[in-house]
Amino acid sequence: MKVVIIGAGSVGSSIARELISHRHNVMLIDQKPELAARSELGEVEWMVGDACELSTLQNARLEEADVVVSATGDDKVNLVVSLLAKSEFGVGRTVGRVNNPKNDWMFDDSWGVDVAVNTPRLMTALVEEAVEIGDLVRLLTLQTGVSNLVEFTVPADAALVGKTVAAIEWPLDSALVAILRDDAPISPSPDDVIEAGDELFFITTIAAEDELRQLLVPQRSTEDQ
Repeated sequence: MKVVIIGAGSVGSSIARELISHRHNVMLIDQKPELAARSELGEVEWMVGDACELSTLQNARLEEADVVVSATGDDKVNLVVSLLAKSEFGVGRTVGRVNNPKNDWMFDDSWGVDVAVNTPRLMTALVEEAVEIGDLVRLLTLQTGVSNLVEFTVPADAALVGKTVAAIEWPLDSALVAILRDDAPISPSPDDVIEAGDELFFITTIAAEDELRQLLVPQRSTEDQ
């Protein structure tokens, strides 16, 4: 897979390093030539230039990329690059880094962003995941305003415990895509039995997320409070 990453700072370089370790073809584009000079990413193809300039992206043959990742520290740059990648080069998948949470609403398909990565929100979600077992936690927004990746850690007293996946009436537009059990990922099948401590991962629309929360986190009755 060919991946073009805009921004060779700590975030972009870390992504490139991981992708190279998985044997992907990676190009990094940045305006600062000194970053390429001191980089230890020997297998990365480098280009020095302004990614907001159409000529730079043309020289990078962006139309050949499978994925474009806009990972700069400037939200305006990340939005412009995503839009150009989609509208001018027909890139199949774009990932945009959100630096300022106030700009999160702009990172959607109208700006050419397929996946918005909001680092503050993701860090908050990871903290919540660690301390709020039994609550539905949003991890990632996929095509902003359309669907989310959410996680639920099953508490010991949950009604789901002991039931098979097929026996549970999941909301429409909500799909159980993975179960993490004892640090091992499981691809769910209808006969899998939910256990206490399981981490359930769902792809769900915004509307279905509320229904999913009602199913997984039922409100306690007045007598129980």
